Amino acid sequence: MGFNVASSSAADIGTTIAAGGGLADRYAAALYAHADDARELDAVVQEMENLGRLIDGSADFRRLIESPLIDIATATKAAFAVLEANGFGKSVRDFVGVIANNRRLNALRAIVGAFASLVATRRGIVTAHVLSAHPLNDVQRQALRARLIEAGYSNVNIDEQVQPDLLGGLVVRIGARLYDTSLKSRLQRLQYAMKGAA
Repeated sequence: MGFNVASSSAADIGTTIAAGGGLADRYAAALYAHADDARELDAVVQEMENLGRLIDGSADFRRLIESPLIDIATATKAAFAVLEANGFGKSVRDFVGVIANNRRLNALRAIVGAFASLVATRRGIVTAHVLSAHPLNDVQRQALRARLIEAGYSNVNIDEQVQPDLLGGLVVRIGARLYDTSLKSRLQRLQYAMKGAA
């Protein structure tokens, strides 16, 4: 297998490794280098995005990879079955196998996120982290993308998360910038203003 995580260093990987150099970054860099060498980077990028959606969308799969109580051999076999049933290719399945054999399956979601960040950095894509009270529909997603383009973020990737306690509106973080139009923060500002007027 072509994944050399243990001996990978920032010098070995060059500019491939993402900022931070932690465990997830090292695995992400190893996968990136392997996929690039095998000339299947675009396919692996798409499959890793699908893997992130699978983990986020399936509580059962999340429990499988995160539980320390499940035997590693059982978890690996079940993870392979899920990946194969969902049409994942050999490179991603083998990569998950390496992660499982190294007893790092509980870090899989973080590794998927680190891989997405690495790809975005390499391709010059800015990531907008969007929190919303409810899942965005296609019309809202397109409107958000249009507003981000107007704000100067032409090559933007939207990372969506649902946070019901926002009540409504959005919180968008791009790098160090934060745009908060959530109903929760509006109510908090109103509450502070009313305390100040009293």
